[in-house]
Amino acid sequence: MITLAKALNAGLRKAMENDPKVVLLGEDIGRLGGVFRITDGLQKDFGEDRVVDTPLAESGIVGSAVGLALRGYRPVVEIQFDGFVYPAYDQIVNQVAKMHFRTSGKIAMPMVIRIPFAGGIGAVEHHSESPEAQFAHTPGLKVVACSNPIDAYWMIQQAIASPDPIVFLEPKRLYHSDKAELDLAVPPVPLFSSRVVRRGEDVTVLAYGPTVKTALNAAAVAEKEGTSLEVIDLRTLSPLDLAPVFASVRRTGRAVVVHEAHTNLGMGAEVAARITEECFHSLEAPVLRVGGFDTPYPPARAEEHFLPDLDRLLDAVDRSLTW
Repeated sequence: MITLAKALNAGLRKAMENDPKVVLLGEDIGRLGGVFRITDGLQKDFGEDRVVDTPLAESGIVGSAVGLALRGYRPVVEIQFDGFVYPAYDQIVNQVAKMHFRTSGKIAMPMVIRIPFAGGIGAVEHHSESPEAQFAHTPGLKVVACSNPIDAYWMIQQAIASPDPIVFLEPKRLYHSDKAELDLAVPPVPLFSSRVVRRGEDVTVLAYGPTVKTALNAAAVAEKEGTSLEVIDLRTLSPLDLAPVFASVRRTGRAVVVHEAHTNLGMGAEVAARITEECFHSLEAPVLRVGGFDTPYPPARAEEHFLPDLDRLLDAVDRSLTW
């Protein structure tokens, strides 16, 4: 049995064993093993040249990774907390995202930017952000989010092997919670694909990252009340893989999207618009969104009121069914 944190560690280790050009950069990722211990033991086994403890300067970290990628390496950057990514935002959107296009495809930018994201850990300001929509909105970047240990193990390796720059979102409150059995004989799901994780008939619930667990818990409760929810883990936010979503919504006639980010202009807005465009004649109710409120992330003692929980999700399901 393996946790999400251990799965990421194992996936990084495997990628480094397979390719000597894979290097890790980040604050305290070497001797300490990272704040969440995701890189624990890697510097000891691979050396300080491949697991680099950097200064506290996110723009410099990503800028250095750009140079490494240009020289043929495959840098994996760790942003210590989601809210710390903004000093590197200029590098990510103006250099990382544009290099391939700027050079007419001559230069690739094989880089992974790991970001522990979302809340639920009782942290202070700047430690519980959900910035995924800002990166998914940027052409040239790909954005994925794991939600369980099995996906974490495979997705980090797939992202590192990709020729494109990828923002890799990790739900920090799930790092050390649930465990799963990793069966290496089972082939991985392709990286840029969504996946139905629970079959249902009445309402399609779409989630990613930490809210997949929320959606599955809601489906278990709804089943006791006679409502069948189909849960889809989006997994990839850019590009979106919506074919399974459209197929599900055409069957259920209803959809609810849930994420921790602010509802206003969040990923749910794009998903809802695409479903409406493609499945309009199948919809029995508007596509509903459940997300964070349109405020800065609150202090720890108030975050349980901010985060979309089981009750808020089930309320949206009830509204969809009674429309």
